[in-house]
Amino acid sequence: MTGFVRIAAASPAVSVADPAANAEAILAAAEAARAQGASLLLTPELSLTGYTCGDLFGCRSLAERTEEALARVVAEAPEGLLLVAGLPVAIADRLYNCAAVARRGEVLGLVPKTHLPTYREFYEKRHFVPGTALPPGATWRGVPIGTDLLFACGELRFGIEICEDLWAVDAPSHRLAAARAHLILNPSASTEAVGKAAYRRDLVRMQSARLACAYAYASAGPGESTTDVVYGAHRVLANNGRVLAESRWEEGLSLMDIRPAWIDAVRRRETSFPELPLAAHRLVDCGAPGGGADGTLAGLDPAPFVPADPAHRRERCAEILRIQVAGLAKRFAHTRAKRLVLGLSGGLDSTLALLVCARLCRERGLPPETVLAVTMPGFGTGARTHGNAAALARELGAELREIPIGPGVERHFRDIGHDPAVRDVTYENAQARARTYILMDLANQEGGLLVGTGDLSEIALGWSTYNGDHMSMYAVNCGVPKTLVRYCVQAIADDAPPALAATLRDICDTPVSPELLPGEQHTEAIVGSYDLHDFFLYYFMKYGSSRAELRDLATLLLADRFPAATIDRTLAIFCRRFVAQQFKRSASPDGPKVGTVALSPRGDWRMPSDASLAL
Repeated sequence: MTGFVRIAAASPAVSVADPAANAEAILAAAEAARAQGASLLLTPELSLTGYTCGDLFGCRSLAERTEEALARVVAEAPEGLLLVAGLPVAIADRLYNCAAVARRGEVLGLVPKTHLPTYREFYEKRHFVPGTALPPGATWRGVPIGTDLLFACGELRFGIEICEDLWAVDAPSHRLAAARAHLILNPSASTEAVGKAAYRRDLVRMQSARLACAYAYASAGPGESTTDVVYGAHRVLANNGRVLAESRWEEGLSLMDIRPAWIDAVRRRETSFPELPLAAHRLVDCGAPGGGADGTLAGLDPAPFVPADPAHRRERCAEILRIQVAGLAKRFAHTRAKRLVLGLSGGLDSTLALLVCARLCRERGLPPETVLAVTMPGFGTGARTHGNAAALARELGAELREIPIGPGVERHFRDIGHDPAVRDVTYENAQARARTYILMDLANQEGGLLVGTGDLSEIALGWSTYNGDHMSMYAVNCGVPKTLVRYCVQAIADDAPPALAATLRDICDTPVSPELLPGEQHTEAIVGSYDLHDFFLYYFMKYGSSRAELRDLATLLLADRFPAATIDRTLAIFCRRFVAQQFKRSASPDGPKVGTVALSPRGDWRMPSDASLAL
């Protein structure tokens, strides 16, 4: 898939005060990075000399050999690879701790360190001066040098801060991000101590989240001097708050793929970046990126709403339930309702809604029969779901009423002149609307609040009957995608008494169906897999991906499960329905947002109901 750039961070073997050997090691890392499709290689702080040279930094012979080593690296760097190497740079009577950005044949720019640690084991001010001592527009042998440099490599813009800069209150990366850098590189020589690696990891992760950018950190390895400290070759690569690659105590490469256009999209949609004034900077053109990134190292998730780790998944499901209960509790109290009313089909969505209502009653000390669950068998209701609805209400202590809708709908067909043998949209929607007016009337009769059951995936596809199951007084599931509803119910089943757990697990195993037609009717056989629909919804909402990009992403991540024809067919349904069914979202009831993707017309998604956009 196009648009990705592969970033490599290396901790090559270090030979202290031996630039020639270090150049050899850096070039070997560069060849390895290029072979793995990287466009850019980051090496640690002062990687050409070693960080622990101490007063040897003042020796002319070391300076001369360092320049020779840099020249070799520039001359022999793999074609198409940008390379960041650290070295001391002397200008007049001052020495700067710099990172050089180079490609084959030339040094493109030099970035000096801003914050020089001189505490505990560090004493950098003994040798170096901060980059802020340079005059504006400074150069070194015709090469721009300064803390204001921003590098452009095709669509990718990146900046550099060095080691301590990340720890500082006024980290240079803040200004670099304000100059619209997509990527921050940090060549480092951070010493090891108990607990320090976790702290470094958190710094990198949170800086990438705060700045909505990618961040690559590469620290010096065990080859550095161990006179008083050791170095652990810690490498951390993160994007927008997610660590995509990490390694420690091993010399070698760590890799990640990033897509600059997606970073721009996240900043536009989910941050206040557009209000941030553009920071002053000098832009250095690095040419078009080489490499061969395909997105496989971008941390892309084939099930973006469902954490793969079971513990993380349980934690997310628990948090969703807390959010749903909190939202419903406020609405229930505000309306001074006496009861919670909902339709209970025995399917996943109404099950989750009932569990939310039951949890609210327990937490607020309300009797379980405060919940009025109504099962309304129709022309397609199956024995399995009907039985599960009754068992669920009984096990949770809710009042259950059964009101068959068949006779009333048949009378309605006679009234409007519809032949019940014609099992069209009228046949189906009449049942959905009959159920809704029964529930609304019961809520009025009981002084109750009608709790909606529709989920986020159904809202995205408009898979509901307008002013039927589309409508309620509070929609507790509106932020939960279908692929996650099942896991939320399973998580509750894991901690439930045996009888309730058995019912919940059987509900999870029941195929999703509207049960509006006699015989078997499977939703996913009609509209396609919800795994695909939720995948398309996430990447469209998160990054504004085009139809072609969604197809490419699904092919990259889901081809082992879905053939190309199935992906294309389901994507066509998603694109058509998402646009055409906006009128239902525009008139949707209130409900709690539980994740970063939401479709409330009052919050996250505003769109005209008659847009002609071709996704």
